[in-house]
Amino acid sequence: MGQDTNTISAPLVLDMVHHNPGEAPYQSIYNDPKVIKEMSYNGKVYFLFESPALAIDWESVDLDILPKGSEDRKWVDAKAKQIKQMHKACKAQDMKIFAMSDLVLFPKRLIAKYGIEETFGNPNDPLTEKLIRAQINEMFDQFPDLDGLVVRIGETYLHDAPYHLGAIDNKKSPEKTIIPLMQILKEEICEKRNKQLIFRTWGAFDVNLEDYLKVSDAIAPHKNLIISVKHCEGDFHRSNAFSKVIGQGRHPQIIEVQSAREYEGKGAYPNYIANGVIEGFEEHARMPEGQINSIKEFVETKPGLYAGIWTWSRGGGWNGPYIKDEMWCDLNSWVMAQWALHTDKSEEFIFNRYATERLHLKGDDISKFRKLALLSAEAVVRGRNSTFRDMNPWWTRDQGIAWPMVIKGELQQKRNLAQKDESVAKWKEIVKLAKSIDWENEATKNHAIGSAEYGLRLYTIYRTLVYMQHAEANGKEVKKWIKAYDKAWKNYNKLAEEYSTIATLYTQDYDRHIAKNANAIVDKLRGN
Repeated sequence: MGQDTNTISAPLVLDMVHHNPGEAPYQSIYNDPKVIKEMSYNGKVYFLFESPALAIDWESVDLDILPKGSEDRKWVDAKAKQIKQMHKACKAQDMKIFAMSDLVLFPKRLIAKYGIEETFGNPNDPLTEKLIRAQINEMFDQFPDLDGLVVRIGETYLHDAPYHLGAIDNKKSPEKTIIPLMQILKEEICEKRNKQLIFRTWGAFDVNLEDYLKVSDAIAPHKNLIISVKHCEGDFHRSNAFSKVIGQGRHPQIIEVQSAREYEGKGAYPNYIANGVIEGFEEHARMPEGQINSIKEFVETKPGLYAGIWTWSRGGGWNGPYIKDEMWCDLNSWVMAQWALHTDKSEEFIFNRYATERLHLKGDDISKFRKLALLSAEAVVRGRNSTFRDMNPWWTRDQGIAWPMVIKGELQQKRNLAQKDESVAKWKEIVKLAKSIDWENEATKNHAIGSAEYGLRLYTIYRTLVYMQHAEANGKEVKKWIKAYDKAWKNYNKLAEEYSTIATLYTQDYDRHIAKNANAIVDKLRGN
């Protein structure tokens, strides 16, 4: 294909609110297309359970798949009505509409009627392919405001889809799944309908460069085909490697950025990641000089592959913490959106605009806020992990804390403990800065200080646990750290009494996706 077909005329600047599956949707200002348009977004990605994939009637295939009057048809029709109202509000703001959809996803009644329980996850199966094509046609026919699809094959969520089933076979195989599925979607969406397809790499071909290049080589570029890549490999963890597939291949790429980091408080405390995403995180500074290690470098070296930025302003993960004030999400989202359209500007320039235009800070308070924000990034990576990835990042997530998982080696453990000390010291400085800034009003001041204290007190708990784990492994001072742990939790649990808008708190009994609950192990150690 010629160069023209591989050119994005203007960057997409998209936002998505990632609601907790199985829970009531987030109440967020970012649900409103008018709000995100004013932040310079030009499109909205609707979440999985707001996708037309769940709301088409399948009548073009078979009237008996979702017969009128049945409970599943009533559910689908209600979902369609809800989605059309959402699309109407988005179009009223002249915003592009994208729907994120799990593939392959079909009604249970269809799967049972056609007896495809064992084959519907295989896009090479002739009937599955036929049904995927029909599904795409119905989605765009019944929801004509839809500008494109964001396709996910890394996982399938069914928490809010009671009448559908999902499956994908060999999701990591370029030859068996990714290439044939992308080709089907490209033909139906990009070519036949002149709509946009954003194909996500996550959980499929995001960490294996050889596989990524196989896909890139096999699928001819098209002006409507974009590949979505997270800025880091795997989930949104600090100290995870910078994505090695960014800037590779021949397809435009949109970069995914999580604003309210699901493993790092979800906006409960200061956590400024836009600087690291744009300019480069400190842990990626050691990468070989020839490798891209920031989005800025990607745009500068491979401008023809830059398709835009896609933020998750809210959401990711499960359960809490649940925030009441979206201040820290707003900072990350606004800076990323503005920079996405003005990549010739420095991140600091955009940041200072935020401080003045959104927070109305003046004079020295702008530099204080800048220092606070940059310190938060340093404090978070040291407190949850280390700048050398000396811990398994899964040891704390959502609203829970597991027993610390530290890699072996005396050097690594010593370095890790030192960074926990550094983290708490940085959090103390963050609190001082929050108290020293002349905020625009009392509400902002209360939240800025309260959320900074939230970070300090939570990361003090983290520090006590990492030291306790080290003490237990080395047979000394365990009781000392249990005492410090209890004191830290007591102090942390006072937050709600002291600050009115802080997020809900981490809990000692939370164990969803946590194999070894930290508090349970501490309780066992009390008897030693």
